[in-house]
Amino acid sequence: MRKTLAIVSYSIESVNSYYTQIKALFSGNILMQKITMNDIKNIKIINADVVLVPSYDMFGKIKKHISKETDIIFANRTISRSGLKKIMGIEKGSEVILIDESPEMTEQMISVIYQLGARHINIESYWTIKKEDIYKKPLIILGQSEYLPSYSKEIINIGNSLLDFNTIIDIGIKFDLMHMLNRQDISKSYNVEVETANFGLEEIFGLLNSRESQLEILLHTIDAGVIGIDSEGDIFLCNHDAEKIIGLKENDIINKNGLELFSRIPFKHALKKLEPIEEKLIKIHGEHVVVSVNPLVHSSKLYGAVAIMRRYDETEKKQHKIRKQLIGKGHVAKYYFDDIMGKSDVINKSKDIAKRMSKSNSSILITGETGTGKELFAQAIHNSSPRRNYPFVAVNCGAFPESLLESELFGYEEGAFTGARKGGKPGLFELAHNGTLFLDEIAEMPMNLQVKLLRVLQEKEVIRLGGDSLINVDFRLIAATNKNLKEMVNEGKFREDLYYRLNVLPLKIPPLRNRKEDILFLFEETKKQFNGDFILTEKAEELLLIHNWDGNVRELVNCVEYLVNLGSKIIDAEDLPFIEYENSINNKMDTKMQKNIVIEFLETAGDDLKKYIFVLEELKKAYISNKRLGRRSIHEIAKINGIFLSEQEVRRILIELEELEMVKINKGRAGTVITREGLNILGHITMG
Repeated sequence: MRKTLAIVSYSIESVNSYYTQIKALFSGNILMQKITMNDIKNIKIINADVVLVPSYDMFGKIKKHISKETDIIFANRTISRSGLKKIMGIEKGSEVILIDESPEMTEQMISVIYQLGARHINIESYWTIKKEDIYKKPLIILGQSEYLPSYSKEIINIGNSLLDFNTIIDIGIKFDLMHMLNRQDISKSYNVEVETANFGLEEIFGLLNSRESQLEILLHTIDAGVIGIDSEGDIFLCNHDAEKIIGLKENDIINKNGLELFSRIPFKHALKKLEPIEEKLIKIHGEHVVVSVNPLVHSSKLYGAVAIMRRYDETEKKQHKIRKQLIGKGHVAKYYFDDIMGKSDVINKSKDIAKRMSKSNSSILITGETGTGKELFAQAIHNSSPRRNYPFVAVNCGAFPESLLESELFGYEEGAFTGARKGGKPGLFELAHNGTLFLDEIAEMPMNLQVKLLRVLQEKEVIRLGGDSLINVDFRLIAATNKNLKEMVNEGKFREDLYYRLNVLPLKIPPLRNRKEDILFLFEETKKQFNGDFILTEKAEELLLIHNWDGNVRELVNCVEYLVNLGSKIIDAEDLPFIEYENSINNKMDTKMQKNIVIEFLETAGDDLKKYIFVLEELKKAYISNKRLGRRSIHEIAKINGIFLSEQEVRRILIELEELEMVKINKGRAGTVITREGLNILGHITMG
């Protein structure tokens, strides 16, 4: 919201003069009121954020009309360059009289004229001179003057007084508009050229303007968007390319809080950790943007941060190809631990373990089902490690045939084999030097390459294919697999010595079905990323919670993307992409076997069918909330709901349900868990 400035002076001519100057410099960014001393009689309180007055004498007269919350600026005045030229043209040794709007303002203006260099004449104040002398000497007036005598020897009109340099700066500071002054030469911005008496201040500001202009040219020349924030997060810099990317004009965001306005730009991380973030991929208005953020630190003091942004278009892709030619096929790790979403205890425990592992230099073996985010963890570990400023090189061992994988890992010399690149090629071991090498799907690596990998890990040196010289390499190895390597070792499908070399720091990523409290949370967070605006029904949420999620987080992301593209505002259970799979399970009830199970269940329950259904319903609720129930807990819940069900009855019902494979009774405090068969039969009976 724009703030208001009240301009107060004796005459409307002076007010208009100051108004014109301020408007020329600050455009429409300040709301202004024009007030003369005649207007004051009809005003109780001046409703403005700031009041500009030309003298202390005037302030005393209007003080009672100004609230305590209002700021005051006492104007330092000067004259125009043409006005000074007229004064300098007066004959040397002349005695002249100066008329201004008050005695105080007259004395102040005489001082300004002397300071501007007009010391060849003697200037007297109209308010102190003898009346008979007024007609004998030339009169200097500023614009129109109601005090002008009917007759005088000579009248020299030097034009209305103007606001001096430091007053303009005071206004800029009070209204947070200094950025507008930094983009222009003040002395050339008025309709009338100003002759300032503040020579030192003008010199300093001119020098700053010169540097600002050079910086401005640079900011508009580089092929990237630039946004700068100070240590509090307030935006002080935004170039044209950034305006195009964010869809806002510089004047709309300057002095606004960048941490709130652009939450996807990792400013917070840079300010908090004092670490640069290189080429993070984010979305702004649905477009992919590559952003790098660097903290501004000098002499151990934080001054803010600067973000450099580029759209990930064809030009950006070409730049990335050029970069890859320089550093090989090494990938930059884009993800951090903050990118791993979840609020469940199991996922946070895995993150805490991984954070501690990142400080070490030992090999890590990440295990987990497909889609659990093993590479996400690997990148986060790299970005939290001492090697974060070096390459993160990733390779999928299952994506290459054996011969090609070997050449990718070890590299080759020119002429090593038919089709070898001229000049040879460095391998991934070399490219990962000082950084991290991530071997995904390590279980797919052929046995003979396992032997060679083991030697590289032991000796920290490689020989390119077709070469004979040893190349020293220093990298941290992170391997990942969705298979049980220990079983593969027992079956002779994976080398035992390599297994123990990899499994120094084991990290297991929990499947999504074991972190049910994260399912809806991740669903909503993913929906935001896809700009989805649909709402889930209660039945849809329930089905999401009991779904098995064999594809884990990757399957959940696919599910959200599917629903976003569906275009429906309300998503019910039958709209979910896996509903056909769930229905196919329920449809098995039509088979003779399933019918027999239902009949057997109904016969077993007999007259106590409602009690059996109650127990199954409570076990289903516990399954959805990832809890375990024992017979005592079920008995207490039944009592609360007014159902007579003794512990002994609960125990009998659970045993009979386990015989029908509808529940699984665990030992101790693990409680009883409803099975998928139990869920299906319960759904069939309650729907029927």
